[in-house]
Amino acid sequence: MRCDTRGSVVRPNRFLVLACLIVSLATPFRATSQLPTQALQSEVRLDGIVARTSAVDAGFGLSVPAGIYVRTGMVAGLGVGRHGVDARTDLIARFSLDPFRQSRWAPYGGAGLTGRYRPEADGGSRGYLLVFMGIEGPLPDGKTEGWVPALEVGLGGGARFGLVMRRGIGGRR
Repeated sequence: MRCDTRGSVVRPNRFLVLACLIVSLATPFRATSQLPTQALQSEVRLDGIVARTSAVDAGFGLSVPAGIYVRTGMVAGLGVGRHGVDARTDLIARFSLDPFRQSRWAPYGGAGLTGRYRPEADGGSRGYLLVFMGIEGPLPDGKTEGWVPALEVGLGGGARFGLVMRRGIGGRR
């Protein structure tokens, strides 16, 4: 309690105090100094898809963390098939077996959905399930960030083989 300029006692509004207490307890608190920084991760890639109608695509992808071990993202690719332009989009979840870069090379696996867009002569546009595994390389020596190589194999609209350059995140994969 306190006194105003006229000497009368000013009491805080109980409802206002209770509302402030509830809001402060219900608001999540994050200790940002203890959270690892995980930026949006980009990648460029070259993929070969071997199927009845094979293709070679160049692609660009973005992924975000979905936990310590998992990153989710999207890849878009554009290339050439037997009868012209071949394109694809992949929605993926990638599980890393070494999320903290404790080894120079680390295996990972993933799954998702893929859509292949191609001329009717090549089978037309279709959606497929996608599974893949790969191995991701180290950051450049002495660097905390940079581009890291990765190799992938998988199945989704055909057998897939990929060469990937992924933006590395210091201390994380």
